Amino acid sequence: MNPFAYLNSINQTKADIMEDEKSYNAYMVNRGLSYFKDTILYANLMNQNGHLSQRLQYDFYLNTIRKRKRFSKWFKPEVESDIELIKQVFDYSDDKARNVLDLFTKEQLKEMKEKVTQGGTTK
Repeated sequence: MNPFAYLNSINQTKADIMEDEKSYNAYMVNRGLSYFKDTILYANLMNQNGHLSQRLQYDFYLNTIRKRKRFSKWFKPEVESDIELIKQVFDYSDDKARNVLDLFTKEQLKEMKEKVTQGGTTK
């Protein structure tokens, strides 16, 4: 079972699909439910009560959240090519590279890209 199957059963089907507690990932289910206005408080409540068993958390969601079709894109961190370039050239951390990004002009970044480009075949 993946977390999306649990989210689907909580949000839409209302069918109890939990076979064993090991397959339930409370973090991912809480994260999936935190994107919506009507379920964010429930997700916060379960975050505060993380000591409860996986079964109790799943049953709480299954029996308290109303049936509704919910879909949201999961937020993922953006990878910026200029920050990666600065990290590669100067061996900086993410934070330090973000701080110094404004110090470089577009021409300087272009020159760094040309120096760092790795060869290879193009199709």
